[in-house]
Amino acid sequence: MSDLARLGWARFPVDPAVRAWAEAARRAAVAALSAPRHAHWWRHRDTWFVGVDALASNAEGRVAGGPPLAGAVIEATGWAGPWHRAQVSAVRPGYPKRDPGESESAHRYRATRDAAHVDGLHAEGPARRRHLREPHAFILGLPLTAADPGASPLVVWEGSHDLMRAAFRAAFAGLDPARWSEVDVTDAYHEARRDVFASCKRIEMPVAPGEAVLLHRLALHGVAPWAAVARAAPEGRLVAYFRPLMPGGAEAWLSAP
Repeated sequence: MSDLARLGWARFPVDPAVRAWAEAARRAAVAALSAPRHAHWWRHRDTWFVGVDALASNAEGRVAGGPPLAGAVIEATGWAGPWHRAQVSAVRPGYPKRDPGESESAHRYRATRDAAHVDGLHAEGPARRRHLREPHAFILGLPLTAADPGASPLVVWEGSHDLMRAAFRAAFAGLDPARWSEVDVTDAYHEARRDVFASCKRIEMPVAPGEAVLLHRLALHGVAPWAAVARAAPEGRLVAYFRPLMPGGAEAWLSAP
């Protein structure tokens, strides 16, 4: 966990418990991709499935009678549960294609900056102004399919969590944490992103089933475009993500290590 505090990310090698969980979860995740109730989660001309809460996992993280979440990465999080239903993120060849109605600048940012973002900051209204709505404790990624390194891997900017923390501390300074969600942090957030791009190392993390990646909740991260020669399973690169809410809310989100 020293890597998480210092770098903003930690990668865990293949763990039998994690691999067993991924094998059980993959079947349910693939089914979710074609379920009519989840059709609205497809984006970028069907090259990205957002899949929020699309994996039918229970409070122990079990999927379809499979094993609970376990292994070194789960112990490292210190999270005893309950676990929310996981996100199923699926990326396919051609990502990111431009959606109808998507602005040129938004598409360019996705294609050239990996749609880099900090989770929990919601873009709202026509002007896409950012507000803190979901103060997460951490981001846990569990890959479900094998894929080439160039098949739209997760991307993180090393050390970005420190720059983001400083920016948000300044934006919220002197304000009651109970009202932080009312604060428009768009300008501070955009300025901090520019600082991150200029000073932090961009890391691609093409992890495989049985491995795991843990991101600091304030780390700037995204998904790389799909390389032309990259190959993956028929369903693409599938990753299950868990983002529990931080005990203690927004104040702990900003102040905890």
